[in-house]
Order: sequence, then structure tokens, then C-alpha cells
Amino acid sequence: MVIPTKPHATLLASPGLGHLIPMVELANRLTAHHNFHVTIFVVTMEPGPNKPNLLPNQPNTLKPLYDLVVLPYVDSSAHMGPSDKIMTRLVIMMRGYVSSLRSELGSMEQNPTLLVVDLFGTEFLTLADEFNMIKYVYIPSNAWFLAQTVCVPLLDKQVKHEGPLIIPGCKRVEYDDILDPVFDPENKDYDEYVRIALDIGTADGVLVNTWEDLEPTTLFSFKNNKVLKEIFNKPVYPVGPLVRPVRPECLGEELSEWLNKQPKESVLYVSFGSGGTLSSQQTIELALGLEISQQRFIWVVRPPIEHDGAGALFHAMDGQDHMISQYLPPGFMTRTRNLGKVIPMWAPQMEILAHPSVGGFLSHCGWNSTLESLVNGVPIIAWPLYAEQNMNAALMDEEVGVAVRPKVLPTKVIVGREEIKKLINKIMVDDEGIKIRERVKEVQGYAKRALTTEGSTY
Repeated sequence: MVIPTKPHATLLASPGLGHLIPMVELANRLTAHHNFHVTIFVVTMEPGPNKPNLLPNQPNTLKPLYDLVVLPYVDSSAHMGPSDKIMTRLVIMMRGYVSSLRSELGSMEQNPTLLVVDLFGTEFLTLADEFNMIKYVYIPSNAWFLAQTVCVPLLDKQVKHEGPLIIPGCKRVEYDDILDPVFDPENKDYDEYVRIALDIGTADGVLVNTWEDLEPTTLFSFKNNKVLKEIFNKPVYPVGPLVRPVRPECLGEELSEWLNKQPKESVLYVSFGSGGTLSSQQTIELALGLEISQQRFIWVVRPPIEHDGAGALFHAMDGQDHMISQYLPPGFMTRTRNLGKVIPMWAPQMEILAHPSVGGFLSHCGWNSTLESLVNGVPIIAWPLYAEQNMNAALMDEEVGVAVRPKVLPTKVIVGREEIKKLINKIMVDDEGIKIRERVKEVQGYAKRALTTEGSTY
């Protein structure tokens, strides 16, 4: 009698929790539902033995469902120029780890059968050919972003600052929402983005952290639109929403007690993700907007970064400065002490969004945060900062109908306190926000259904 071994999936995650958390959730689904043995390889941005700070998906007393291997640090700084932007730097860094993963795959006792890489790991797909593995790309974002990406090579460096991108069978991408590399075909980011798009076409298929009811038109077009199929003819599988499960104990006693005392859906949660921060002026305007709205809030505050006056940008925080009050308007903490909570640097986001007292989320619209809001039925005030977040905001506002946006782009203009007040009140208390609050509950139901055995994701 021959006893078959488990299929072995190898997952490769780019640096940052925004890419790692969706990979972890995918690993858990592959092990729980399909009996895979999964190894997640993680690329690190700095030397050191520490493993990524993940919140486990099962009680601490249980062994994780997957193996987590941190690849030894590779210093690629010599290959980076001072003008290289974040996408180019990530790609160069990832490129330096190809030989490390090759060695790890070659030393495994069981020959791996499946390789899954994220958007910045597409150059590793050639290793799947060396080891005779099935190969997939996992997009930890939405199908609309995937559609834009695979269509970019057709632009042939002819994109001008003139109008929207037309994607066959899909919602067009308006000028202000286009991903930055597409704007400037002369920089390295554009070349790397085009290469990534072409690499995706060499995979056996693509997994996307979305579901049929959320993006029916785009997913239908990948299957049935003749023009889009000529551009990209590989299967696209919606596997979302993959978000980490709620662990109530992460709230902590003080925050949990405070939330429990607040009325249902009365608290606005404000956070810009693990890599977002605001300018000093925008931080002050946001503080005053929260104050004059007179709505309850939880605000995760990071020290601002000074720059040319734009409202927001990506900035990797080192966590060294927790004296948050010095960056807020004088007397703000005293005046709002009975209204809200100011939390420095980090908060248990999924647990906060899942609490019945939370009724709105002022968010940078990173895709993980967006999904966490949707699965908990929380409407969004969209405040995009970088990457594809403008597209996410547009999708939530114009297509899904669960969000509102400022009249100006926060990355280009300071959003004033009065507009912030109006956005908050619209979501939290105004009659015109009722439809948005009702709609997000519908989407929450669709998200739950997608993960059942009858759903599109299962």
C-alpha cells in the first residue's frame, strides 16, 4: 500500500505586514481545507534574527498550521540609487533573495509541489520551473488593480498626464487614481511595474484577495471579455476575503472597558496602517476636525513627517517616539478626554473594528484594512496615501458604495477641519449616510457567504 504524502506549498512573502498577513491567511486555508503542508518564506528588510511580529491565527497553546522561515538578510543597498523610489527598492531587495530561496527549496526533504509569490516576488517564478512546481501569483489586493497591472505593458510608455486608463470590460481608472509608476514612464518604477505585469502572465494562474459579489464585473471580464482575455489568458481565482481572525483578548482591559461603555456604532476608528503618516499641518487639521465633529473616536497617532506641505505619504516608522501629544493642538488631549482615545503608534485594528461600538473607519484604504472594515460591516472615510490606495478608495466609493472621500486628494492638498467634520458626521450620524451604513451591512453578508462551502471563494 502506498500512502500519499501531503502536497507541499511554498509561499513567498515580500516585506511588510500588508503582504505577510494575507499570505498567512492563505496558508491557513490551504492547510485546513486542502491538507497542504505549507512553508512561508519571509524576506526581511534589515539584519537580525527576529521573526515578523505576527498575531497568530490560533491560540498560543497550539502549534501554527504552517512553517515560517525567515531568509537570511541580504544587503542590496549597493544596487539602489538615491533617486530610486519605494517600488524599485522593494524589487531590487527581493531580487537579492532568489539564490537563497533556491537553496532552501533544494534542501527540503519533500519536493515542493506549489509555489505562490506575491506581486513583488514574480522573479521567483522561474524557480518553480527549476523544481517542477506549479506556480501562482497571489495579489493581496483587488481584481481591478490586477486588471490595471496586466494591461500596463500595452501602454508602451505612451501614457501622458491627460486622462483615464481604459481597461477592457472594467471600470476605467481615473487620472487621479492611477498608480504612480504609470505616470512617469521614464523612471525605474515604470520599467519594474511592466516587468511584473509580464511575469504574472507566466504563472499558471492568479489568486486575488477578493470575492465574486464584491467585484462581479471585473471578475466576469477576466473570464469572458474577449479583449481582456487576449491580454491576459490565465485563470483568476477570487480567494477572499482573507483577513486574520478576531482575538478579543488583544484589545486589552482598558480599551475593552472603554469600548463596552460606548453606544452601538458610535465610535470612529482612525488609523493609516502600518506605513502611513501625515504632515504636521494635516495632523492638526485632523485633530481639530475630530474635536469639532463631537463624535467619539479612537485615533492611532504617529509622529508627523515634515515635507513640502502635501497632506500625507508613506513613511516607515521606527516606533521610537511615543510623545504624541506634542504633535497635537494645544489642549486637544484635555478637551477630548471624555470623547475619545488617542493611541500612539499601533492598535489591535481587527479587534477594534469587530467591536459593536465602532461605526466608522477613517482609513488609508490599504486593501487589508479595507477588507477588515467590510467583513465587520463598518463604513469607510477613505483617506488614501500611496500605492494602489486611490484605486481602493474609488472602488469602495463609486462601485461598492460603502465609503465617502474628501473633495481633494489628501496626498496633494491639506484637508481642512470643516470638511473632515462633514465627512465624519455623514458616516456617523447624518441621514444621508444611512444608505452607506445599510449597504456595508449587505457587503458584510456577502463576504461571510463567500467563505461558506456554497460561496465563490471556498
